[in-house]
Amino acid sequence: MNNRSKSNQNRRSFIKKNALLASGVMIVPRHVLGGKGYIAPSDTLHVAGIGVGGKGQSDLSSFSESPNVKVVALCDVDDRRAVESRKRYPDAPYFHDYRKMLDKHADDIDAVSVSTPDHMHAVQAYAAMSRGKHVYVQKPLTHDIYEARVLTEAARKFRVVTQMGNQGASGDGVRKMKEMVDAGMIGKVHTVKCWTNRAIWPQALATPTQKQEVPKEVQWDLWLGTAPYREYHEAYMPWNWRGWSDFGTGALGDMACHIMDPVYRILPILYPSKVECSVAGLYLDKFKELEYPDSFPGSSKIHLTYPRLDGDGDIKVTWLDGGLLPERPDDLLPEEPLGNWDGGVIFEGSEGIVMADCYGANPRLLPSSRMEEEMPAETEARVPEGHYLQWVNACMAGYEDGVTSSSFDYAGPFTESLLIGNLAIKAYLIKNPDLKEDNFWSGANRYLGRKTLHWDAENMRITNYEPANRYVRRTYRDGYDLG
Repeated sequence: MNNRSKSNQNRRSFIKKNALLASGVMIVPRHVLGGKGYIAPSDTLHVAGIGVGGKGQSDLSSFSESPNVKVVALCDVDDRRAVESRKRYPDAPYFHDYRKMLDKHADDIDAVSVSTPDHMHAVQAYAAMSRGKHVYVQKPLTHDIYEARVLTEAARKFRVVTQMGNQGASGDGVRKMKEMVDAGMIGKVHTVKCWTNRAIWPQALATPTQKQEVPKEVQWDLWLGTAPYREYHEAYMPWNWRGWSDFGTGALGDMACHIMDPVYRILPILYPSKVECSVAGLYLDKFKELEYPDSFPGSSKIHLTYPRLDGDGDIKVTWLDGGLLPERPDDLLPEEPLGNWDGGVIFEGSEGIVMADCYGANPRLLPSSRMEEEMPAETEARVPEGHYLQWVNACMAGYEDGVTSSSFDYAGPFTESLLIGNLAIKAYLIKNPDLKEDNFWSGANRYLGRKTLHWDAENMRITNYEPANRYVRRTYRDGYDLG
């Protein structure tokens, strides 16, 4: 077992121990001690939002359910999206550039919520952490594998409280599922299947070539941020950015942090050692392929091999998206649904099967009659306050005492292990330069990346196909960095 594997086991033990302690400790707000409606300034968490429309708006609303939270600054690059948050928090100054906000209000901000397109998560979170601010970052934690490693280390260096926005990580479902697996109800897990109905936004698209006028409410250069410059087009924003690889991370990035959380949280794994994939949605026109270099494919199937941390073999994990589904288990009755609308996860063990919906919700043994068996005792600390207020309470408790379900110590390695799937997709689509254009049907070698890729997690490198390593870390535009 390598040092990183040992470190991960210690990490899991640490989180579990502190979560159990935290389950019996409640932070008593000052307004309880000082009279109804009273909140001492020292008991107030000053939160700033970067990306305050859409999900960012709902994130701030969820934090504000705590009487101890005050939203003190807002930042967005699209004034149209920021309207409702600016109305709700009229006293909070509004910025377009998060760097100017953090500089001007460095002494006024305690914590920052980041809810922007994926390509900006890392630089915005790092800018906040380096200034000593606690951070809540929407999933996926980062756009690139390298960025996830940097944020994990930064959280420790700057000693700030962190949480990734995969809300199911604080749900009862994943904890109940863990208790089932830990109790041996399905034996030794050897195979996992995960799937989602995403993408529900356009993918497999040709890059727009026409130039459109930038809406007056949009700061286009700031929206592009770390990404290479391109002309504005409505195809990219405000929502469809997920399907463009310069900005988003596709279906895997959007949903695996929810659906695969039980896999990473329950099973004795850290990083995959091997990955391979296949994709669909690369269409033909008059026997000539249409190339979509900037967009994710219509659907994908990804196979990940995770060595068990206990040294007892591997666990095979398959991810499917874009309408692809796993085979229905034999013990699933015809009228019983396979997961739920958003997707699901199946653990196959030596002694049975357990299936859960998206977010790890509603875990159930198969056949469903097994749910009449005696369930194991609760050993995993629940999070009755929920994912958002857990982070708020942890921020107020401080780095040493605050415990969260998806701190970067957990979410960073988890994100790394997921994004290896996207690396495989991009590598898969690398063309063979020696293949003649008129030899379309020559088949197997058209895409050089149709192979099993071997991953060296410690050094963050593919060891058997050098061209794939270009996708481990992007080059940012000038003005953006990670310290």
